[in-house]
Amino acid sequence: METITLNNNVEMPLLGFGTFQLAGQNCVDAVSTAIKNGYRLIDTAEAYENEEAVGQGIKASGIDRRDLFIVTKVNFKSYDNVRDAVLSSMHKLNTDYLDLVLLYWPFGNYYHAWHELERLYQEKRIRAIGVSNFEPDRLVDLISFNKVVPAVNQIETNVYCQRKSDHKWLAKYGVQQMAYAPLGQGKRNKMFSEPVIISLAKKYGKTPAQVLLRYFTQKKVIVIPRSTRIKHIQENIDIFDFTMTDKELQTVADIDKRQPLIGNPEDPSLVEMAMNW
Repeated sequence: METITLNNNVEMPLLGFGTFQLAGQNCVDAVSTAIKNGYRLIDTAEAYENEEAVGQGIKASGIDRRDLFIVTKVNFKSYDNVRDAVLSSMHKLNTDYLDLVLLYWPFGNYYHAWHELERLYQEKRIRAIGVSNFEPDRLVDLISFNKVVPAVNQIETNVYCQRKSDHKWLAKYGVQQMAYAPLGQGKRNKMFSEPVIISLAKKYGKTPAQVLLRYFTQKKVIVIPRSTRIKHIQENIDIFDFTMTDKELQTVADIDKRQPLIGNPEDPSLVEMAMNW
């Protein structure tokens, strides 16, 4: 497994297992299967309401906790009670520390929430702290007026929404880009049948999904694909035995449509909808 070193010298896998919309025994089995097949980064969130199942899956895998990198996210509705939310997540995940905790959206009292994360980080209950769905302006603002620079910004990233402009700002401030929905989260449109993707898949003897994931890991973007099917779980991690050329990477970069498939935190209708979740 290839890794990346965060801005606080913590080492993080470049590929992990996402658990969005997984629940119950399906979640337990998927997480356990992923870990047994080599995944060491597991991503969940308070808002997913599956941290307990994720914890059970981790236990069922038989892998030592210290060999895993566990990520969770604090729901914006818990921003006034971050400490309680994080401790609750630890309890559900059956761990006495977390590798990375993110603020889920730039909504509500996120300054207060960040200050609480900073305290938990200083207490070494969390190895790294970061944010999710923060646009560059909100990220620069947060960095400018606080002590700890976020280690990670987890944002929607796929070949139709590559976030190249965001990536430049993240790189400038030493914040690692982490891609959720790297395969489109069911909203694939035509990304799996793009001629350039099909051509590269044939050349390297890989699936289109593997090419899409390898593109981002070669660009040093962390990806967290999700699946409940053993075949896809195994395929999604089997991407580190080939390397695309710079020219090939550029052909994939050129199919960027610069359009989010899931949501934009700058869209007031999405913010309004989120307030009613």
